[in-house]
Amino acid sequence: MDSRDMKPPAPYENAVTFQFGDTPELADELLALVLAGEKTATCGALRDFNDKEPVPEAGRRDVVLDGSGRPACVIETTSVLIQRFDQVDEAFALAEGEGPYEAWRDAHIAYFGRNGGYQPDMVLVCERFRLVDVFER
Repeated sequence: MDSRDMKPPAPYENAVTFQFGDTPELADELLALVLAGEKTATCGALRDFNDKEPVPEAGRRDVVLDGSGRPACVIETTSVLIQRFDQVDEAFALAEGEGPYEAWRDAHIAYFGRNGGYQPDMVLVCERFRLVDVFER
């Protein structure tokens, strides 16, 4: 059975599933930050959300997949703010756990550039979350 076909265990078998980043390596790197308690926020371009990965809502629990597509953990959204890229503040960037604001900004400009294009006024879904459960892999 391909790991991407693995369903999360009960009671999360019908939860939204997603990976952080855009490569298996980045997915694993960002997942490690979540598991270490260093990453408690994430953002994505509003344009990229769809029926398979809907915009998060406070209280919803999602399953995070590792770089191999295996269910790794469950996060619960605590808040969502939809705002422009150039409105993201340092506190949110630091909550993403990827370094100081300048590093966050540069990494996200590159990420969005690789994935549909970057604009300073592009609309982001900025999500804060808490770690709820960790699965054995």
